[in-house]
Amino acid sequence: MKLPPGLTEQALSDRLDRFQIETPSWGYADTGTRFGKFLQDAAAITIDDKLADAAQVHAITGCCPSIAVHVLWDFPANTIPAAIAAKARSLGIRIGSINPNVFQDQCYKLGSVSNRDPVIRQKAIGHLLDSARIGKEVGSDLLSLWFADGTNYPGQGHIRQRKRWFAEALHHVHDSMPPGMTMLVEYKPFEPAFYHTDIADWGMAAALARAAGPRAKVLVDTGHHLPGCNIEHIVAFLIDEGLLGGFHFNDRKYADDDLTMGSIDPYQLFRIFHEIVLAERETGKDLPIAYMIDQSHNIKPKMEAMIETVVTAQEYFTKAMLVDHAAAAAAGDRDDVVLAERALKDAFATDVRPFLADYRKSRKLPADPLLAFRESGYLARAAADRKSRKPAAGGSYA
Repeated sequence: MKLPPGLTEQALSDRLDRFQIETPSWGYADTGTRFGKFLQDAAAITIDDKLADAAQVHAITGCCPSIAVHVLWDFPANTIPAAIAAKARSLGIRIGSINPNVFQDQCYKLGSVSNRDPVIRQKAIGHLLDSARIGKEVGSDLLSLWFADGTNYPGQGHIRQRKRWFAEALHHVHDSMPPGMTMLVEYKPFEPAFYHTDIADWGMAAALARAAGPRAKVLVDTGHHLPGCNIEHIVAFLIDEGLLGGFHFNDRKYADDDLTMGSIDPYQLFRIFHEIVLAERETGKDLPIAYMIDQSHNIKPKMEAMIETVVTAQEYFTKAMLVDHAAAAAAGDRDDVVLAERALKDAFATDVRPFLADYRKSRKLPADPLLAFRESGYLARAAADRKSRKPAAGGSYA
């Protein structure tokens, strides 16, 4: 493995030690599409199941110390948030980003914080404030916001007024967050609204984040872009504006397919990481980015897909670290487009798996986390325990 000038294997390993990836509680549970849900015997049912699965993924990969949680799904009525946080700590992980839910209740059919009804808008804002308080109770410093708000037909809503309602709501929540908490504003071009989405792209998310306040940043979901979109350009722009707060990693072929990270376009993933590594080398410090996974593993076993994703993230982040930026810059100064591009292609083509296997072994981790997980028998034990509990949880194997 060829290292660029100035980078040692020790420095590369040290950066990987700091490269942490959050896994999502909902990624361990049964999921589906609007057409239906296919159940898996080992899929998590309760928050305790989800915490156990997340802890196992962290134990076998060594880089997933936190779990993102969904308010309502993971904190049902009468739940004590501090008790969930304590349970997580007892398993060797912590509660990460707090994800409110203002898209599930029937009252949000026509929007939440952009609903024309002020009572519904206030209910949504109240839930966001409650979520921030839960975050404080569990020790989280991230409030991660995604909204389904939008319209399906021209004339259905006043787009500019809805924008103003959004800005007011986010500003209010921002100023009410506990000290040290960051708000992440996510965007999506369509679905479930199909005419217009209130936060449809990174520019709208950036504008609303700025309107909210200095602790609001943009969250980039790699699946939330129209075909052909240059995501790494967006990432670079947000970095330069000081507005890149986090990622939801997944992959897609057509739209928001929520496929396993790097399964469709690994070179795009590499290019995204390249922009991050380049910025870190120029500033001499790690960027404060929350790396999270957001995938719907409808076919693959939940935990295996999660481990596969984590390993993929490590591989392509490592590849991005191998880019010889000095060579690329020198070629660029000569207008040598071919060799400038080659600096990236050479790094992308490098097989970093042997290095990562040694890196893991040096940290007393399995060289191949996925195979180690299969050999552990955890999946079979979880399936045996949970299958019997599925009917009581509303599942059906008919």
